[in-house]
Amino acid sequence: MSTDRSTLADVPGLIRVENTPPEQLAAHCAEMTRESYPHPQVYGQYCTIQEYVDCPPETTYDYLRQGHHLEEWTCSMRQFRPAGAPGLWVGLDLLEPGTDIYCRTVAHPEAMTVDYHCAWDQGEKLWMVYMMRVIPAELVLDRPGSLITWTNCRHPYYETNPYPERAPHPDRRWVGEYWNLFYAGHTVEMNNLKAILEHRHLNGLPVSVPPAAVMR
Repeated sequence: MSTDRSTLADVPGLIRVENTPPEQLAAHCAEMTRESYPHPQVYGQYCTIQEYVDCPPETTYDYLRQGHHLEEWTCSMRQFRPAGAPGLWVGLDLLEPGTDIYCRTVAHPEAMTVDYHCAWDQGEKLWMVYMMRVIPAELVLDRPGSLITWTNCRHPYYETNPYPERAPHPDRRWVGEYWNLFYAGHTVEMNNLKAILEHRHLNGLPVSVPPAAVMR
């Protein structure tokens, strides 16, 4: 099935082989390519990381979809408990003392996506969305195991706390002040996730654990 190219004639700025010879396209791409990039250019608006894990994709997805496991592999999210509304949990983010973090897990088994909808201080608007996908490594790397991708977007609320009256104390640092460290912090957490999954899977241990068994 082909498309009607005339529908693209009035779209400004398109670069396609129909209007750009391949050698010119290659030269343009070469001009856009650098040996190094400023951190804000790569992670200023979106923060995406990825990692290979030697654990079957179905097992990896099953672990991630159970939100209580956040207490195992994240650096600071602990003591989750039901928050009243269906599917909503509240825990502590020990990154800042006294800070509540609300979370709802949205998982889709066919696509093996797991999104954690979170927010500090309140559970009415869950604007911090941690989007994860499990991809069979056999499909993309020709090896057993899983590829995990994880993306965060810089929501406007990262700039300014929309609910300052909910903060546990007036001088509490806001989560957005940590944005420049998201790549590094999330990489630490991804390494934790990889270590847990591989240790349990490769040693024949149950990968997922019941909520009561999660260390607090």
